[in-house]
Amino acid sequence: MREGRHRQLAHLVSGLLLRLAGPLQSWGHHSAFHHRDTAAHPTRSALIGMFASAQGRPRDHALDPYPDLPGNPSHHDLTFTVRIDKPGTPHTDYHTVGGARYRGRGREGLLPTSDGGHRTEAASTLQSWRHYLADAVFTVAVHGPAPLIARIADALAEPHWAPFLGRRTCIPDEPLVLTPTPVTDPVTELLTRAPLTLTHPPEPGHDSVDVDIVWEHPPPTRPDHRYSELPAEPVDFTSHHRLHLPRPLWRTTESLPAHLYAGHRPLDALTRYVLKDTPCPSSP
Repeated sequence: MREGRHRQLAHLVSGLLLRLAGPLQSWGHHSAFHHRDTAAHPTRSALIGMFASAQGRPRDHALDPYPDLPGNPSHHDLTFTVRIDKPGTPHTDYHTVGGARYRGRGREGLLPTSDGGHRTEAASTLQSWRHYLADAVFTVAVHGPAPLIARIADALAEPHWAPFLGRRTCIPDEPLVLTPTPVTDPVTELLTRAPLTLTHPPEPGHDSVDVDIVWEHPPPTRPDHRYSELPAEPVDFTSHHRLHLPRPLWRTTESLPAHLYAGHRPLDALTRYVLKDTPCPSSP
């Protein structure tokens, strides 16, 4: 009887809505050595990493299945749909390590190399370029097995390690989770109900606004989608064996209801949305 119940629960699906907003975000997908780039929207790899981190899972176990949950699900069973509320402004942070302040200190002031040696004094200034999205806002529908979604919701409510927007220095605004209680159809919530933060308000007299959506499955709404691939399916998160496989993505421009616009004070609309299903405390 219990095994039958577990099989039934494993086939149930539900979802969450996340709002990823903050002063800076960075969703690296080709980052290497001196150039740390960012994708134009949150990546699957970064979101899975956020969930694993919130649960206290180390890198070498971030992708392990959950044997204590019905159906033995894993983060590979999740599907993401990203609404690009505000694409943000590209920002590059230029860094140097080493240089003049190290000179004259002998070998102690020389930058180390991977073979155990040291750079010459002339080459001991290391440059790096770190790319960010400034003032971007994304709303993400997370869809997957109901027991796993519930586990993720609990972890984000009381995270073991604090969530961040691609890099540890990129702290998310509140609210991060728009649906504290998982919903049955997060994509419908994303397209028809979740407050919309826009760079500019909708045009007067217009009852809809065009917004870009990134799908991890063929979009059901429009045939004129744009197809691409991103190396965002994580295989290994460990530092020396990090590996990602290509993942197909579809991008569409959807006409969403203009009344979703959250206004110049989006926190007010977001608070009402988050609390819509929260029962009022009983009177003493």
